[in-house]
Amino acid sequence: MNEEEKFKKATYHLKTFLISKMVSALGANVYAFGMSMYILSLTGSAFSFAANLIFSIVPRIVFSPIAGVMGDRYSRKKLVIVGQLGEAAAITGLLIYSILFGLSLPAIYCTTVIYSVCSTFSSVAFTASLGNLVDRGRMQKAMSFNQISYSVSGIGGPIVGGLLFGFVSIQLFLIINIAALIITTTLEATMNFTLFKREESTGEKEETMVGSLREGWRYVRKKPVIKSILLTALWINLFLTCLNVGGDYVLLEQLKVRPQHIGIVEAAGAIGMLLTSIYFASRANVKNPLLFSKRAILGLSLLIAAFALPLIFSLSYPIVITFYSIAMLLFGSLGILTNTPILVMLQNSIDEEYRGRVFGILEMMAMGMMPVGTIIYGLLFDLVPAAYLFMGSGIMLIGVTMICLNSGVIKQGEIALLN
Repeated sequence: MNEEEKFKKATYHLKTFLISKMVSALGANVYAFGMSMYILSLTGSAFSFAANLIFSIVPRIVFSPIAGVMGDRYSRKKLVIVGQLGEAAAITGLLIYSILFGLSLPAIYCTTVIYSVCSTFSSVAFTASLGNLVDRGRMQKAMSFNQISYSVSGIGGPIVGGLLFGFVSIQLFLIINIAALIITTTLEATMNFTLFKREESTGEKEETMVGSLREGWRYVRKKPVIKSILLTALWINLFLTCLNVGGDYVLLEQLKVRPQHIGIVEAAGAIGMLLTSIYFASRANVKNPLLFSKRAILGLSLLIAAFALPLIFSLSYPIVITFYSIAMLLFGSLGILTNTPILVMLQNSIDEEYRGRVFGILEMMAMGMMPVGTIIYGLLFDLVPAAYLFMGSGIMLIGVTMICLNSGVIKQGEIALLN
């Protein structure tokens, strides 16, 4: 295949995974919204809601490094497709169970575990494949398109979920996700996952699974900037669970916001992500990704603290909805400003034969503190005023950011980009 044909195929990849990820994320968001509202309505407990998050997070932590090793050793395309079929099978099983016996928390938790394991293999393999699907010059556009797909689905998912919840059976939420996964798998089966793949070394396939994983850790240890990114992700995700656990709980249980309006608030975050992703798709690469991301994280910290304001001051219902919608719009925007520059830097700087393992380790580290945070915040939101938790988390996140991304780390990032 000549360069012109490769360029055309890469353009096809850009369009295809934009559509496929948009469809799959839409189905996943509708399903996640429906399950979240169902659990909260059934139990009224933040801890029960947090438990479902734990069952989603822990498998990703455990299996992400394994998925990364398999992504470097075997066909990433097969891992993506088999993983997505596994997700569809898990939701189908829950659908059948709900028809026969009705939904229950144990059934939801069990499905969440299986779904999370399959999703881990699919997502890690696909992320590690982006450098093979798209040419280097359009990598930032590819990352931005990927974010755009999740943003658009994030806008539609909560709105659709909010409108459907309470009016249709919960089984419809499951069917939507199953249909979305089937469409996604069909589209991604047409993609060439080795379009820009270099020849592999012959010795890599002979390593054991443990040896291959150990070699990935050695590679990370030799890259000081990557180590700093991993450490930053580890601690930041601890404090971001404050919103993951407490956001919907505070809106639904304490401020008595109706589910359809919660959908609008969550959609505002996706709108912020969408607008910022479009911006990144049309601009040049960020010159100093670490400094850029540090400033964005500091903005996220202030927003987390600001979530306490409607709990401190007596505000009317429309003002509460407006305030949280604006806050989530900014939050979504700052999230993209944090992630996209660093992900582009990693895609372009990590050696291809280690890309799966590094992204597997990155996902494990990024989510490593989330179960701890989910348990802590799940208990605290039932015991401590939410306003204190939001403000305290924002302040601690500022401190963590200043330590993990200090001036020395920023300078190392500049040097790494020059090399």
